[in-house]
Amino acid sequence: MVTKKPKVVIIGAGMAGLTAANKLYTSAGCKEFIEVCVVEGGDRIGGRIITSEFVGSRIEMGATWIHGIGGSPVYKIAQEINSLHSDKPWECMNEFLDEPLTIAEGGYHLNSSLVDPICNLFKKLMDFAQGKPHVQFPSSNGNLSIGSFLRKGLDAYWGSIKEQEETLGFDNWTRKSLEEGIFAMLENTQRTYTSAGDLETLDFNAESEYRMFPGKEITIAKGYSTIVESLASVLPDGMIQLGRKVTKIEWQPDDGENCDVIKPVKIHFCDGSIMYADHVIVTVSLGVLKQGIHNNTGMFSPPLPRFKTEAISRLGFGVVNKLFLQLSPNRDEFPNLQMVFHQSDSKLRHRRIPWWMRRTASLCPIYGTSNVLLSWFAGKEALEVESLSDEEIIDGFSKVISDLLENSKNKCNGHADSAIKFDKVLKTKWATDPLFLGSYSYVAVGSSGDDLDSMAEPLPKTNNHDLNSLQLQILFAGEATHRTHYSTTHGAYFSGLREANRLLQHYKYIDI
Repeated sequence: MVTKKPKVVIIGAGMAGLTAANKLYTSAGCKEFIEVCVVEGGDRIGGRIITSEFVGSRIEMGATWIHGIGGSPVYKIAQEINSLHSDKPWECMNEFLDEPLTIAEGGYHLNSSLVDPICNLFKKLMDFAQGKPHVQFPSSNGNLSIGSFLRKGLDAYWGSIKEQEETLGFDNWTRKSLEEGIFAMLENTQRTYTSAGDLETLDFNAESEYRMFPGKEITIAKGYSTIVESLASVLPDGMIQLGRKVTKIEWQPDDGENCDVIKPVKIHFCDGSIMYADHVIVTVSLGVLKQGIHNNTGMFSPPLPRFKTEAISRLGFGVVNKLFLQLSPNRDEFPNLQMVFHQSDSKLRHRRIPWWMRRTASLCPIYGTSNVLLSWFAGKEALEVESLSDEEIIDGFSKVISDLLENSKNKCNGHADSAIKFDKVLKTKWATDPLFLGSYSYVAVGSSGDDLDSMAEPLPKTNNHDLNSLQLQILFAGEATHRTHYSTTHGAYFSGLREANRLLQHYKYIDI
């Protein structure tokens, strides 16, 4: 029997936090017996989900895709609230663009006979790394990273063919250097998928634990933000408090000396106010947690136990940024452009190409006929883009894309009649946003799926079931706490549900 009304404070109004709040509030009878409050440091809900508009089209500044529709809770919600259809154009509304046009540095159009063998090799290597049963490769023992595994696969491919140094007549490009450039282009796309700035830091063994839902990957016509808005819509006014940035969380370790504490967690806010709670669900990003354990003042008092801080330190948390460019009017449709740059010999590199563009894999319309183009950045290039002015970005892209397309041997289907110009730019800035400090998590070399499980462990960690007043003081949710669906919105959803159910089971409101 519950003798008092426990208070649950959820830190963060993103997917995980709102899912937890929604579950706690809507579970039968619980609203009468559990007090729930969501505190959010920013001025909006959604966290790393934020739908916006750019020159007339709906775009996503954060989470973009439903990664497989079979069994996805995000897809189910989108269906229920009728968010999958819209009269307004939206990002990736076509699902598939035309076949990509691949152009190498110097303006050389690469036909499928050059590109396809490397693409097929890369796909087979990644399928093997991800544990897909139909793919066979020699033993991967000793490969610590995805990057080293991929490069060994490329070396093995080169060892199996002849005439690697065949000169193709492309501005000092050889077949081998082109294949290396194509392979690097595919690696750069993989960097944006995983948020690992360098695939040498991405753990090989953990890759096969990651799970995708079956079915096609789609975007949400009315915007990803409609999902979190739906979760929040059932919550009463005042339950979500915006502009409430937490500076410190004081909790009581399970030492048996504080059994009389009424509400054992004390939450401090940046405005000097405080709040007490029986339970706190922390849904801040792994980037914020990393900063918190390295900050001398510390986010937690006392500091988090060693098993927790070691997991936080070992796991990877990268930055991925999206860059939207408006193409100047009076131009034909822009191609789905893939870009191949020189890798090994810096003397062959064109000076007009800024370093931050050299690991950009593509530039393509957000849908087939759109004049809004999208490019993705990861790692140090993503950080650099955040620091550049709009003018610097427009100048860099205008020069590089003009050179590629104007010099292309096939004249890019008529696109090279004049210089490419861009009018506007919109970029994301996830690395420098203090509420996130990056984009999403990955399993780095030196960490494992066990660290993701450790992230999900509540505090204090105890087997003493007599200290009910001290149990489950701090719970953790968010994409970086899910072993098989980390880095995704549905992983965040599942984690929020998990922690809400943990509390409901604790108070015996439901059977799990």
